Amino acid sequence: MKKLLLLASGLFISLTSFGQAACCDQPVAEVSNDMALLASNHSFVMLHEEPLPFTYQSAAGEMVKFKTADGTEASGFLLKAPNASNKWLFVYQEWWGLNDYIKQEAEKLYNDLKDVNVLAVDMYDGKVATTREEASKLVQVPRERLGAIMQGAIAYAGPQAQIANVGWCFGGGMSLQSAILGGKQTVGCVMYYGQPEKNIERLKTLNTDVLGIFGAKDTGISPATVSEFEKNMKEAGKETSIKMYDAPHAFANPSNPGYNKEATADAYQITLDYLKKHLKV
Repeated sequence: MKKLLLLASGLFISLTSFGQAACCDQPVAEVSNDMALLASNHSFVMLHEEPLPFTYQSAAGEMVKFKTADGTEASGFLLKAPNASNKWLFVYQEWWGLNDYIKQEAEKLYNDLKDVNVLAVDMYDGKVATTREEASKLVQVPRERLGAIMQGAIAYAGPQAQIANVGWCFGGGMSLQSAILGGKQTVGCVMYYGQPEKNIERLKTLNTDVLGIFGAKDTGISPATVSEFEKNMKEAGKETSIKMYDAPHAFANPSNPGYNKEATADAYQITLDYLKKHLKV
């Protein structure tokens, strides 16, 4: 009996530590976070209207924890596919943090995609900003920590997972960084008005094309920045589809006075079509 208990204990340890080993046996990756530099610019900070109070009660999601490559834990808002699936969508927050607006958007995508696991990754380790000043400080997450959290999320999804990414603002840039970090497991990337990666050698490692959604009136992530990104992607031998709306930064955030309902609806449909095609659902 004692021997059987020991064997069962060893099996339990082996099963529960699988994701951790897959995550933590690799060095911590650094990812780009140019949003941190932009946050030192007062005019860029002022582009962000402070979010209106909002509370969202999820019907299907729950907060989960997972091990990260730096040996600590991270968390995320998980909406698990009703049927077992290796298809995953990682959702990346605006610079405010993983607030209820992002959870609502994650659940909307979950309901529309069907049979896809959706994980809204918490890049601020539980912190959420309600003012511009707080957000400009929280966005200064060390690049190593951002990379470690992403590696942990990829390991949590598992080695067979096919992963698409989507994010807004800070999360738009993180969506692209996650797509780069995911290697061959990456099947899609949507970035809403996020800071693009400028290193062409890093862009060459992408395993997917990129859908970029931007505002023509955005003075932070300007049309010139978008044009440079298109040029760099072409030089890297990668495809990109850009949709430019006559709208300001963060036009898809309903808490933003610059919210553009029509552009948001159109962008959402384009995003949904892209994700369905790339996740094959």
